[in-house]
Amino acid sequence: MNRPLCVLTGATGGIGQAVALKLIQHGWRLLLVGRQQAQLEALQVKCGQDCEVFIGDLTSAQTRQNLLEHAKSLGGAAMLINSAGINVMQGFSEMTEQQIDDLLIVNLSVPIKLCQLFLPQILAKKGSIVNVGSSFGSIGYPYQTLYCASKFGLRGMTEALARELSHCDVKILYLAPRATDTTINSVQVRAMNKALGNTMDPPDKVADALISLLKSGNSRSYIGFPERLFVKLNGAFPSLVDNAIAKQLPKIKSFFVDKIDKGE
Repeated sequence: MNRPLCVLTGATGGIGQAVALKLIQHGWRLLLVGRQQAQLEALQVKCGQDCEVFIGDLTSAQTRQNLLEHAKSLGGAAMLINSAGINVMQGFSEMTEQQIDDLLIVNLSVPIKLCQLFLPQILAKKGSIVNVGSSFGSIGYPYQTLYCASKFGLRGMTEALARELSHCDVKILYLAPRATDTTINSVQVRAMNKALGNTMDPPDKVADALISLLKSGNSRSYIGFPERLFVKLNGAFPSLVDNAIAKQLPKIKSFFVDKIDKGE
């Protein structure tokens, strides 16, 4: 109980697993959150002592409340890391209403609600909230429309909350990985990244960046070059990024066919 408690969502994802193992090395207790019991328990074994699992679907309000109470029973969370996320890369015209709802709920609505629920515990511990976003939370990218929408929203929410609580002894942080070598990327996406020469980072690199962010005193961190440069360019001179992506578009489109391409 002397070690601070971190509630980590998306713990069985590639980034989540890497983050969990790094946090254990840095003296944290963990409450690993996910839907896959076998994978959570396997990660718990790897993490060793001071690690518990919570199995449930966080889109349920009751599940979120149960998670809050479980963390409270463990002494209260000193850190919340919202790492859970989903993605479907395809043409906007092909997206179903269910896919739209799922992306916005899992990637945006659930993290916002967890931030609100856990904020009293985090404030009491003078702790931290880390929202894991994406470089696509700052750069609109073709065939990533809904993912960009969710991550733009998460970035805006994190920034606004950090400014709202700037007078409090609490950290509200945003971490933006670029493409990462995890199962969230389909075969098509991997092939596209290879064709475009996009780097896919190992999850350990993202976990190291998260630890560095916690120690740095900064409120946000963007991983990788040239992605960091494109984030700045897109903020200051978006037309330059428009032109750069327009040149990539024929190659991007070759991996994805939608109704617009078919003339429907």
